[in-house]
Amino acid sequence: MAFKKIPSKNRPAPGLPTRKQILDFIQNASEPAGKREISRHFGLQGAEKIQLKALLKDMAEEGLIDGKRTAFHKMGGLPRVTVLRVVDIDEGEAVAVPDTWQPDDATPPPRIRLIEKGPGKHRGSALRKGDRVLARTEESETGWRAYPMKKLELRSDQVLGVVEVDTAGKPWLAPVDRRTRNSSPISDLGGAKPGELVLGEPIGKSARPSVKVVQVLGEPLAPRAFSLIAIHKHGIPNHFGQETLEEAQLSAKLPLSHDHREDLRHLPIVAIDPSDARDHDDAIWAQPDGQGGFDALVAIADVSFYVRPGGQIDREARKRGNSVYFPDRVVPMLPEVLSADVCSLRSGEDRAAMACHLKIDAGGRVTDWRFTRALVRIHEVIAYEDAQERIDADRAEEHLRNLWAAWQALAAARKDRDPLELELPERRVRLDEKGRITEIAIRERLDAHRVVEDFMIAANVAAAKALEAKVAPVVYRIHETPSREKLMALKEYLATFGKKLAMGQVITPGLFNRMLKDIADESEKALIMEAVLRSQTQAYYGPSNAGHFGLALGSYAHFTSPIRRYADLLVHRALVDAYGLEQPKPQGDIPATSGLSERDRGDLGRVSEAISAAERRAMEAERETIDRYVAAWLSARVGEVFDCRITGVQKFGFFATILSLGGDGLVPVSTLGDERFGYDEKARVLVGEQTGTAYAVGQVVRLRLAEANPLTGALKFELEEGGGRIEPRGRPQQAFAKRGGHLVGKRGRPANIRHQGKGKGKSKR
Repeated sequence: MAFKKIPSKNRPAPGLPTRKQILDFIQNASEPAGKREISRHFGLQGAEKIQLKALLKDMAEEGLIDGKRTAFHKMGGLPRVTVLRVVDIDEGEAVAVPDTWQPDDATPPPRIRLIEKGPGKHRGSALRKGDRVLARTEESETGWRAYPMKKLELRSDQVLGVVEVDTAGKPWLAPVDRRTRNSSPISDLGGAKPGELVLGEPIGKSARPSVKVVQVLGEPLAPRAFSLIAIHKHGIPNHFGQETLEEAQLSAKLPLSHDHREDLRHLPIVAIDPSDARDHDDAIWAQPDGQGGFDALVAIADVSFYVRPGGQIDREARKRGNSVYFPDRVVPMLPEVLSADVCSLRSGEDRAAMACHLKIDAGGRVTDWRFTRALVRIHEVIAYEDAQERIDADRAEEHLRNLWAAWQALAAARKDRDPLELELPERRVRLDEKGRITEIAIRERLDAHRVVEDFMIAANVAAAKALEAKVAPVVYRIHETPSREKLMALKEYLATFGKKLAMGQVITPGLFNRMLKDIADESEKALIMEAVLRSQTQAYYGPSNAGHFGLALGSYAHFTSPIRRYADLLVHRALVDAYGLEQPKPQGDIPATSGLSERDRGDLGRVSEAISAAERRAMEAERETIDRYVAAWLSARVGEVFDCRITGVQKFGFFATILSLGGDGLVPVSTLGDERFGYDEKARVLVGEQTGTAYAVGQVVRLRLAEANPLTGALKFELEEGGGRIEPRGRPQQAFAKRGGHLVGKRGRPANIRHQGKGKGKSKR
């Protein structure tokens, strides 16, 4: 193999070369260069040759070189075998790009469709966005495709952090995920500055690799940054493509056919929603039927008329699964021209609706139902608080009084059904016009909330049963009975209170309700309520009915929020098919049908799994963002003492939440003083060996806030009477304390908390 002889004065300095130096050498070599030639060129000796071997292996896995042992080539197009990163799931199939793309020109990386084989392939891709795979590639007439060979470890495009510089001037990436305890050294800042929020990518395969910055996201405490952190961390799609937006504009112009819709514009239908809601899915109406019961109507935005299966809007909505509600922004499932305008049931405007007509008897039982496509004009959009105030002040209009009367009948039937009743407080973050936190409080639970909730439950049950009557496909909302393992754990815990849970009996929600009702001591009741909550399974979507344990219902589906949940849109489409509610074919390129696609009709399992996963993703992102806002709110109150309730106990300490705010934090066992504490796993309690002092779930204690970290949402407490100082472990992350009247970081940088935008979230039912 012939190489150009390099004069000694142009030879590189001895030592392991960088990736760029190796790539430059390979590029300039007259023939492919092997490990021996690279080693000779850079004058490597002994251990350096071993390090070179590992470096070349990393570069091959990163896609920088082709990975051959005898002679390496710099990647030009796509090698036959390379590492790909999944960037999208399109109609159940994974789409990827080269994990490292450095072509000589500025062309974007090719999008490669991954062809997966094996059991379960018909149920959709086993891969998820962000996954890395080693794959064999080939080019076909329709574009690039690849066959996965093995799944690789996740890379750092999911690692979010803040750039920090230590006293020696060395940059570190402090992670924003509270579960990651140590910072990582940064080898390539990528133009990032200290204090900026960045996406980092690990380099190499050591136990603690360095990272390179691949994207600078900006100031971590800037307006709307907390939700941005969650969006990037969880891979939530938050931008609509131009094709989607253009299709949404066309769909928004679809004319409403008055001849093919039931005209309900004469009814005083009202939408009762949060005061800051931007989209209005549902509205309700009721009047006495003269026989002790009620005729009722639940009008739901007719999203299926505007979002047709197979279109670009539908593909994007399917991928998102649901809208995500943060205090400072909403990431909608549908483009705003639909979600906040044409589909939204706004007051005084003609709107397309799917109408659920209900017959409610004097006992609150729904005895009959029918579904139509309707034309409605909402009489009024009312905030929950305003509706409740009118009722309480005895100045409500007749249509509101009728709603409350019908609800009282539904509430009586609900009481007979005896669903699970757990008092679960919901935190609400209020922001001013400049995005500054004005209040964080527990959301008040009003009868107005219960009115809407019970009307929605009635309509959801009617939708499920209406589809069952036609033997039509149903996307059920499923909440299974607690597993035997969880019930056994609950039984053992209840035994520590001297209470019994017989395993031979039928487990019903009413069993738990009666158990809680019989407890007079509020502290003990909170303990057992927390334990009952932990015993419950997580609800999900699926095509096979398993009932809804929590609501004590045999058949249940989500029908009432199609603007923000894809599951509801699928139920609407199924109703269109089952009851012949198709509208005249629209003009232009809009798909003709508004019913289920052939693909979904044949297999609802695949999409049900996807939207269940999207729901869990949204819930986690929303919860983490609230935690960050709470930590930001509390960061100026470090040192203050709060009434807290213990929410979890482990051998390393206990977790507690502030009663008035809901902020969760850790009290490490090392801060409880010199006494040794033992952990009783069954009783979930820490007990002091000398004094017998105990810390158990549900117990109310006075704790001093020791640390509040807005970037991670983490809080740390210590006992009111004192204890060892709580110090962060590993490389210092950004932690905040009050100093000289200002909020500063551990390294003395000012931490100016600024946020923007009003909370536009809508409470979930």
